[in-house]
Amino acid sequence: MRVAEGFEAGVIDNRSTPHCRVQGVPIADVTILGGFWKPRMEVNRLRGIPRLLQLLEEHGIVDNFRRVSKRKEAVRRGPLFTDSDLYKWMEGAAFVLQSSKDAELDSTLDRMIDEVVAAQGPDGYLNTYFVDEHASERYTKFAHNHEFYCAGHLIQAAIAHYRATGKRNLLDCAVRFADHLASTFGPGKRDGFSGHPELEMAMVELYRTTRKREYLDFARYLLDQIGFPSRTAIEGHAVRAGYACCGAADYFAETGDKPTWSALERLWSDMADRKVYITGGLGSRYEGETFGEPYELPNLRAYAETCAAVANAMWNWRMLAITGKCRYADMLETVLYNGFLSGVSLSGDTYFYVNPLESPGRSGNAERGHERKEWYTTTCCPPNVQRMIASLPGYIYGVADGGVWLNLYQPSRLEHEMGSGTLILEQKTSYPWYGEVEVIVRDAPSKRLNVLFRVPAWTDACRVSLNERRIPNPKPGTYCKISRRWTPGDRITASFDTPVRLVEAHPRVREDFSCWAICRGPLVYCVESVDNPGIPVQDLFLQPQPTFKFQFRPRLLGGVGTIRFNALVAAQKGPLYSTSGTRRPRLRHVNALAIPYYAWANRGLSSMLVWLPRGACLLARDKGTW
Repeated sequence: MRVAEGFEAGVIDNRSTPHCRVQGVPIADVTILGGFWKPRMEVNRLRGIPRLLQLLEEHGIVDNFRRVSKRKEAVRRGPLFTDSDLYKWMEGAAFVLQSSKDAELDSTLDRMIDEVVAAQGPDGYLNTYFVDEHASERYTKFAHNHEFYCAGHLIQAAIAHYRATGKRNLLDCAVRFADHLASTFGPGKRDGFSGHPELEMAMVELYRTTRKREYLDFARYLLDQIGFPSRTAIEGHAVRAGYACCGAADYFAETGDKPTWSALERLWSDMADRKVYITGGLGSRYEGETFGEPYELPNLRAYAETCAAVANAMWNWRMLAITGKCRYADMLETVLYNGFLSGVSLSGDTYFYVNPLESPGRSGNAERGHERKEWYTTTCCPPNVQRMIASLPGYIYGVADGGVWLNLYQPSRLEHEMGSGTLILEQKTSYPWYGEVEVIVRDAPSKRLNVLFRVPAWTDACRVSLNERRIPNPKPGTYCKISRRWTPGDRITASFDTPVRLVEAHPRVREDFSCWAICRGPLVYCVESVDNPGIPVQDLFLQPQPTFKFQFRPRLLGGVGTIRFNALVAAQKGPLYSTSGTRRPRLRHVNALAIPYYAWANRGLSSMLVWLPRGACLLARDKGTW
């Protein structure tokens, strides 16, 4: 089987994709130089990934493969989809190897690959649950058995490993499984569908890697089986819906299929306009881990699974690649800094499965307090976090239109071959705490190139300069394009205004009616009880015209920007119900402190609130003017 020349590629390999405006750059072309994401990538590599492998061993997930290969006598442990947890861990480890050399991790990954490959059947089938006493259940319950889902994660791990090392052992294993699937299912063969989508995008990526058309056709078959082109609303299980959209976006990028693109636009608008949390989280209902009705976005009972945030980020990356539109990069940024990052502790080794926007802490039902854990029976989120963090360098830059796109702001160095020469850029910034970004050209091809600089939609005003000469009228929510023949030493500087913003929800979001959320830059803030002793968080109200003071505190929570503001505490004693206008809560003026939402719950069980009710009506009642 022929493999496409070169195994270096971005998070997705859209270098030759006909319907993509922006192509990713190889992760190896980007070096992270400190800043916000560097420590998170380091704890992911040094603590998160090693510890999760220990847990996968302790809970029998790796032994499940040894059991099938007869290398060890063991009882199968864990739910039927646990193979995917090891595969996601492997993909995360492979992304780490794409960024940096790590001989120990490379050797460990080789050992895990050997255990997986040894468990593959002669026909290419590979699943540690549907063997022996469960062999007769193979391909019988597509809605629940996750066989296609696990296969998809195997394929993606194999591709990431191949791009990191050039080794083919896991890739060849994945190809055998993909060939088995493509020869078993499809028109004129057996019927099957993805109860949990994931295989769709894996098959497209395998097509990109091998150029074997059968894999692309199989992705189309899977999308048709779930009726994707006719979908009109984003609904159902949030992770599954997000992964289906990722696979559909990949398929459209390769084929230009118009019904698929129409569905993607409809679903994205439905999500962005009516069903996404301010943090970028998806999924409002515990029941079925699903989307709710339009504007159904509860806070205390928000589900917002961490895996759904990963799906949202991956979907928006693909939409950005296809269109080059800033709104998708803005959503990607929102998810990464808020709904995704809240899913992992600052230590990098404990995780949230769900990400609520309110928590009662110790004052409420103990079962409803939220603390991160290092292991879940369904442990899909931890390895998903790990592969996302490890792949982050691949999201910062893109190339297209004869130049480079700056999608995310992070101290980094890009060294990328442009065809006519090497482009080397160095990015300096204290983002997201401050809005200044500097990009220095270290080397560039001799021909004219474009640099497209994202101006986030959240900023009210920005200033962009080239070599201290202002670029006129950069517009928030767009990419600012600078075109010229670049020379070493050229500097682009951008300054985005980052005032504290009060954000309100659509009035149909009833839980947030007459409430504000505090935001600054790309970050959503929350109030946590540990920072506000003596202030009952659930009784906190914002003053009618609050004042805010931002301060960066390097020793707090790994270094965070805090926001201090004036607020009201309303002591709500008395009966549960009373005649309208007769309740007179006792008001107390306080100074409260807010921290970035992603950083909450890193200091033990606590109360937390994102949406703060406005206190104007309380003041009116207190004065008897209600």
